[in-house]
Amino acid sequence: MSGLPFTVYPAIDILGGEVVRLRQGDYQQVTRYGGHPEAVAGRLCEAGARFLHVVDLDAARSGQSDNEPAVRAIVATATSYGALVQVGGGIRTRDAIARWLDAGVARVVIGTAVQHVELVADWASEFGGDRLIAGLDGRRGRLAVSGWVEQTERSIFDLARELAKVGLVQALVTDVERDGTGAGPNLDLALGVQQSGLFAIVSGGVGSIDDVVAARRAGLAGVVIGKALHDGRIDLAELFRRLAQEGEGSPC
Repeated sequence: MSGLPFTVYPAIDILGGEVVRLRQGDYQQVTRYGGHPEAVAGRLCEAGARFLHVVDLDAARSGQSDNEPAVRAIVATATSYGALVQVGGGIRTRDAIARWLDAGVARVVIGTAVQHVELVADWASEFGGDRLIAGLDGRRGRLAVSGWVEQTERSIFDLARELAKVGLVQALVTDVERDGTGAGPNLDLALGVQQSGLFAIVSGGVGSIDDVVAARRAGLAGVVIGKALHDGRIDLAELFRRLAQEGEGSPC
């Protein structure tokens, strides 16, 4: 087991102020969903979510974004339900981290900047390694950055070992080739990161309740659910009931 309570993270991805999902990280393959982001957050919390995963896709791609008001509204909505929020996308500086934490975000996901280990070490020392999540996203075990547009040759597993040494605790692990496909998450990739020293939250490809159950049985720290949730293939309340029946710790 991971040693951390298993957590389900419903995802809210924002592009141009709208709730969307991309397929395999491709900005040309966008599915748009109705409803304001904060309204979507409210529905998820009403269904039992206690930790939301929010991604600013505009900021992830360019480092610049006008989505901050929408994200802040999500944080306010989640707080009113007693839920927490972690935010990712374009968080590449010390000031960006501080701004989100000051806004009430519980944790921030460091993606592109995570490859600069010495810089991340400074941030972990200042803000706490438990408040920074390493965004380890890639293809075939190699890190992808800049909204997954740029593919590097850096090993995700080697980077995970380095980040664990400087105080980070958890990683968000996404197989880009499975993201938005519903083909099932890459549990082996996430487990490899966990064996490298960081508790792993798996993301990408979750298409059914069975996928979530499998992630918990594998001993991972959590799972992010995106497209399958918004498409209605996973009912969040039913998922939490199923996890409770499994009886292997807290489902959320």
